[in-house]
Amino acid sequence: MTDRYDHIVIGAGHNGLACALDLAAKGRKVLVLESATQAGGAAVTRMFAPGFQVSACAHLLHALPDSLLDDFQLERHGLKFAARTLATWALASDGAALRLGADAVSGPNGLGEDVARYASFRLRMQRYAKVIYPLLGTIPPRLTMESWFERFEMLGIGLRIRRLGKTGMRELLRIIGMNAYDLLDDNFANAQLKGAIAFDAALGAEYGPRSPGTVLTLLYRLAGESGAGRTGLAQPAGGMGALSQAMCAALRAAGGELRTGARVDRILVDKDRARGVRLVSGEEIAAGSVVSSADVRSTFLKMLGAEHLDTGFVRRIDNHRSKGLVAKLHLALKAAPRFAGLPEGALGDRLLVSPTMNYLELAFNPSKYGELPQDPALEITVPTVNDPTLAPAGQHVMSVLVQFVPYDLGPDPQAARATLLASAMRTLERHAPGIGQLVISSELLTPSDIEREFGLAGGHWHNGALSFDQFFINRPLPGAHQYRSPLPGLYLCGAASHPGGSLMGFAGRNAARQVLAGEQ
Repeated sequence: MTDRYDHIVIGAGHNGLACALDLAAKGRKVLVLESATQAGGAAVTRMFAPGFQVSACAHLLHALPDSLLDDFQLERHGLKFAARTLATWALASDGAALRLGADAVSGPNGLGEDVARYASFRLRMQRYAKVIYPLLGTIPPRLTMESWFERFEMLGIGLRIRRLGKTGMRELLRIIGMNAYDLLDDNFANAQLKGAIAFDAALGAEYGPRSPGTVLTLLYRLAGESGAGRTGLAQPAGGMGALSQAMCAALRAAGGELRTGARVDRILVDKDRARGVRLVSGEEIAAGSVVSSADVRSTFLKMLGAEHLDTGFVRRIDNHRSKGLVAKLHLALKAAPRFAGLPEGALGDRLLVSPTMNYLELAFNPSKYGELPQDPALEITVPTVNDPTLAPAGQHVMSVLVQFVPYDLGPDPQAARATLLASAMRTLERHAPGIGQLVISSELLTPSDIEREFGLAGGHWHNGALSFDQFFINRPLPGAHQYRSPLPGLYLCGAASHPGGSLMGFAGRNAARQVLAGEQ
């Protein structure tokens, strides 16, 4: 073997970088290995048409904690923001858009009492989100709670819930297993408002608004937002790759090493302990431990090998669910688009096409049968409004998340792609008449493309379903829920682990604590 390191981190996504940064800050000799030629995982900026750059996968920050910015001094290492605290606009093809802010909604006169209801609803949900938020940075305890530390952690969780009061605690326990459709129907009358909130419950998940557990996914998003602090819903200058570049610069400043174009072929085992890796080039690198930010199947079945695991654990891996349903559409535009009902100055905000909850549910239904939606739900950004450097002068980039698109496009994938692109463009045309004539070039990434390009299992943002059976102490699966694997010296630090995806860094930072605790 060549160089000796204290720890090797596989994958330079933001969680892998966060883990390596914390280890390097503690004086450990750390090497990060990234198979792609560019670090960042799903947080990268690249050119998709001559002169047009886009955040290739994730395109907005909504849950970046202040602690990540401050502890790693990312702004000192080059991170800047083109826009912060963006608003969300719910579009309607036949009327004015609704503006959804942190605690207020505004729009057509038809909102009526829903204005006050929205403020009350947000206040209540934010209270619940703030109870959940500390869990994101918590190492999930074992149910046996064998250590005093784990007992205190569980006691703290219980106390935070108890501080909601009897009524608040009962209400949280009542709604957390519900579907978002029923919850929103109970609270609001305006269909456009309900459709916009329900979109956030389904975004990045494999559920429609009527699916049980979508209140949990809504609270998960709100919990992340509650910790976003001074950035809120934000757009980095230079695209999402700017965040990854700042983290790489911080890693090097802390003494860590990063190698791109270095694909790991095998995790090496010596005396029943992970002791390093072998690259596809044949090079072997030794380390005291190995930390993987890859998904569970890639980590355990491809790089480690089932021969090092018991059959029960392998069976749990086989049953692990990671079914992404989000496609990504990039458009190069010769001029700025105009959306019906959207006021001047709002084009740089976040735009949603989810006019009703029934629309969203009908967009979801075909995916259950491996079919494409005729009228997809969309999240739209035009990043060049806030950051003109991403396109030639006077021209624009549009970045669109398309819900809900199955992983398997069937026997004729190219025909399915053409159908999906036509459906997305038809939907955009209803809300932005004439946009088709502005398109210079387009790129469509389906979930299978997202898996291949960014290493997200099944094209799923969280590298695994966010559901009660794959959440907190069950994430990613029993036997690996504390960032430790069944093999000593091998750890997990990616989105497959608690708390999941979104650009927060908690999975990586929690894993670093476990790695330090397990040093020998």
